[in-house]
Amino acid sequence: MAGVLLGSEALARGDLTRGQLRWNYTRIHHDVYLAKTTPRGLMENIHAAWLWSRRRGIIAGRAAAALHGAEWIDGRTPIEIVGPFHHPPAGIIVRRERIDAGDLVQRGALTLTNPARTAFDLARHLPRGVAVAHLDALAAATGLTAAEVTALCDRYRGARGVRRCRPIVDLMDGGAQSPKETWLRLVFIDAGLPRPVTQIRVTEGHRVAYVDMGWEESMVGAEYDGEQHRTDRAQYVKDIHRAELLDRQGWRVIKVIKEDRPKAIVARARDALDRRSAPR
Repeated sequence: MAGVLLGSEALARGDLTRGQLRWNYTRIHHDVYLAKTTPRGLMENIHAAWLWSRRRGIIAGRAAAALHGAEWIDGRTPIEIVGPFHHPPAGIIVRRERIDAGDLVQRGALTLTNPARTAFDLARHLPRGVAVAHLDALAAATGLTAAEVTALCDRYRGARGVRRCRPIVDLMDGGAQSPKETWLRLVFIDAGLPRPVTQIRVTEGHRVAYVDMGWEESMVGAEYDGEQHRTDRAQYVKDIHRAELLDRQGWRVIKVIKEDRPKAIVARARDALDRRSAPR
């Protein structure tokens, strides 16, 4: 990647003098430098970690998920690499684990875990809610299924954290469109409500609307309203028209905002479901 380099290689080739390296580049790992004109983001950190490993590290975890197209990964996320490396610097996590060649893919010069192995690692190493959010984003980007991941749970039975992998992977849903939607879905599941379906399609003539999640038989939906619904005028107008369509079709949609507490959200959902199931 332009802007990230090994200082020793640049000096040996004569591309830079020591003065140019000192004044025009910032040292971010041992012998790894970033041009001061290049903003430091997730992709720069991934390439810097790979260079720190002397191009031998396998990119894994959230960094691999980002390379597969998954969204919602912070640029300050530590970079996980698999390999026989010692004493990683701040910002790099080394995993010394068994990994088969069939679990790997190439992205240019980088070797990284394929989507299934990436999901397997996310489920084992991250807290449950964070892991499910990243799994949802990875599934949305790649079409990954739970069966592809649970097959690895069987293959790597003795791997660290494998016992928690399957129940977390079973919660994966590519229909979630943000970490907050994942959080909301887990609130309902953890409260013992029936598992909501995501991206429910509702039609009216040639018009189509989608409910973020809900219970189709009861025609009860739930949606998390983020900041974009207030700051994006076009989105705001679209949401009003969509809400009118859903209302005409008989849907009861629960709107959730960041100030709402899980207990109150669950109570509203239970009440809506109970009302729809009660005899008329």
